[in-house]
Amino acid sequence: MEIEIATIGGYEEVGRQMTAVRADDDVVVFDMGLNLSKVLIHDDVETENMHSLDLIDMGAIPDDRLMQELGGEVQAIVPTHGHLDHIGAIPKLAHRYDAPVVATPFTIELIKDSLEWERKFTLDNDLVKMRAGGTMPIGDSGNLEMEFVNVTHSTIEAINPVLHTPEGAIVYGLDKRLDHTPTLGDPIDMDRFGEIGSEGDGVLCYIEDCTNANRKGRTPSEKVARSELRDALMSMQDYDGGIVATTFASHVARVTSLIEFAQEIGRTPVLLGRSMEKYSGTAERLGVPFPDDLGMYGHRKSVDRAFKRIMNEGKENYLPIVTGHQGEPRAMLTRMGRGETPYELEDGDKVVFSAGIIPEPTNEGQRYQAESLLKMQGARIYDDIHVSGHLSQEGHYEMLQTLQPEQIIPAHQNLKGLSGYVDLAKSQGYKQGRDLHVSANGNIVQITE
Repeated sequence: MEIEIATIGGYEEVGRQMTAVRADDDVVVFDMGLNLSKVLIHDDVETENMHSLDLIDMGAIPDDRLMQELGGEVQAIVPTHGHLDHIGAIPKLAHRYDAPVVATPFTIELIKDSLEWERKFTLDNDLVKMRAGGTMPIGDSGNLEMEFVNVTHSTIEAINPVLHTPEGAIVYGLDKRLDHTPTLGDPIDMDRFGEIGSEGDGVLCYIEDCTNANRKGRTPSEKVARSELRDALMSMQDYDGGIVATTFASHVARVTSLIEFAQEIGRTPVLLGRSMEKYSGTAERLGVPFPDDLGMYGHRKSVDRAFKRIMNEGKENYLPIVTGHQGEPRAMLTRMGRGETPYELEDGDKVVFSAGIIPEPTNEGQRYQAESLLKMQGARIYDDIHVSGHLSQEGHYEMLQTLQPEQIIPAHQNLKGLSGYVDLAKSQGYKQGRDLHVSANGNIVQITE
């Protein structure tokens, strides 16, 4: 069986992930993501009204014209989880393929939400829900099967899809950390990864997320972030002014911790911002428990009314949980820093960033600006109360030991970011150009002939 892997997007940056695997005439596409930083550097860009070719030229979405060179027929589009760098281009590109979008229920619901905002294209692809542990046949040959393996990440219902072929398994390893004690959802299924590595012909190729490949040690469990967050908020229990928190809206486990700890210190939590309402509202509809009386407000006017109520009833009674952890210009926290909301920051008020800075110049600049604006109003910054959703070096080593892949393709970073993973792979006997493929956007890697 001839197997080729097209590294379409996400192989020179963190963002706009897209990979296609062709096994003879059957193709599976993994992820169709957005590089949000390429959008944010342009003022007033509304992606929902833009053509895909314009977004490709901006570097905002993958250039999937490489699919014509790859050939074959797409049988499934498989996003790994609900982050925009993995699903954000689906409204722009998926309609080109006569294939279902297959993902976990939470991810499918987020895709549905993004389609409601799309104004340029109509998506008629079937949206198929499959949970971790599920399998489905691929193509008509009976030789291919797709499996979802549960992983832990900074959002719920993340999976690593595995394409089983007669030549061995193709494991698409974006994005995960080895969390055996998550605060929400099931632990990473290392037992299943071990079985995949040892059964049949083993793992033919492993495509791996290298976000933290240059970081030594092991990425901690979400329980560590939860403990640090609780400690920080408990230290503010007697403060009688404003406390504001921000985190990744998609990080449902972190949001639920913030809600719980706000109540512990006697404050009413309120979720503010469109993405906060979207992710938490979707999670609640799918069974994640939230307080019955929790306020979630996404529309600008509703948010401003909530801020007015907080100011009228006393900031000391509330803990707003807002968007803006990366300093995004139109997010709630940045608007608060610019004085564009009814919420008035005062000297000594606390702002908790329960999020790290995504390592990209646009994010770093925006975050610096947002923090500077908040400090100018007297806010005290509690920074980086967070653990990453990505493997560090010892996690990468453990995955290689578990899977024992014949070939490796590092992804999800630029060349500098990939260097730590390349060094690790070489130390384990892999050789660049033989079984270690450092690729780039727009390349096709021949795996078998």
